[in-house]
Amino acid sequence: MVIRPAVGDDADAVAQVQRAVYSYKAMSPAVIRHMITAKAPGERFLALVGESGGELVAWGSAGLNVWTSSPGQSHVSIYVHPDHRRQGIGSALAERLHQHVSEVGAVRVRTFVQPDSLEFARDLGYDGTRQMHYAGVDPRKLPPQPPTPDGIELVTFDQVDPHQAYTADTVASLDEPGDSPIDAVGYDEWLDEIWNGPGLDKSLSVAAMAGDEMAAFTVIETAGDRAWSGMTGTIPAYRGRGLAKLVKSVALRRAADAGITAAYTSNDDENGPMLAINNWLGYQRVQTEHGLLRTLSESL
Repeated sequence: MVIRPAVGDDADAVAQVQRAVYSYKAMSPAVIRHMITAKAPGERFLALVGESGGELVAWGSAGLNVWTSSPGQSHVSIYVHPDHRRQGIGSALAERLHQHVSEVGAVRVRTFVQPDSLEFARDLGYDGTRQMHYAGVDPRKLPPQPPTPDGIELVTFDQVDPHQAYTADTVASLDEPGDSPIDAVGYDEWLDEIWNGPGLDKSLSVAAMAGDEMAAFTVIETAGDRAWSGMTGTIPAYRGRGLAKLVKSVALRRAADAGITAAYTSNDDENGPMLAINNWLGYQRVQTEHGLLRTLSESL
């Protein structure tokens, strides 16, 4: 077993491991390469891989959350190929990653785990706070598209100014369920990580424009024949008009036309309106992950 820092050339192998563990997530090798090589310095991001017999079989990452005003918030992610578990790889990654976040000033760590990893996480000192549900739909089989309200124009992201998208994203994210508010997103950082990142497909992501204002939007990322809904939001002044349902319906149809056969998304238990939209679209639950927290101590 070897634990080493991840490099950009690991992206293809990491993507294969991720697909084996998380078939319901769509992350292309280009996105993983970007994650490894292009993180903001303030995140103090560390990416590791685990090898067994010379084969890359695991991933681990950790860093600070720089998009919240709450200090010392961090995240850890670990996944091991199902054929290589219970060999100490996950434990070795966890030790290195928790040491790292402690050294860079984290006071609390967030992680998400599948049910069969819950005991492993609890043994590391994590405790449960919420659940994240994952669901998928065949975008070629959708209910009829809702009508577009008067005064609303539907456009794709390649037709909008990034400042419009940034404003809508940061406003809509303020009341997203979570343990830390998403209230400190700088424009330049957002531009680098979201707008110019390799995951965003601007030709499939859809916005509902009210004049020059982005009233609602849905973001689509793709990996081969799969798509991922990264974020769907409506700014408060336009809620209750069915715009989130509309833009997601349109975006999924565009994805189907582009050859996507499976689209996935996630929902927090607390986000009832979005759950209702996804149920209407025909999403079927495929997995539930546990969102867990660990408070760091000086003994780490």
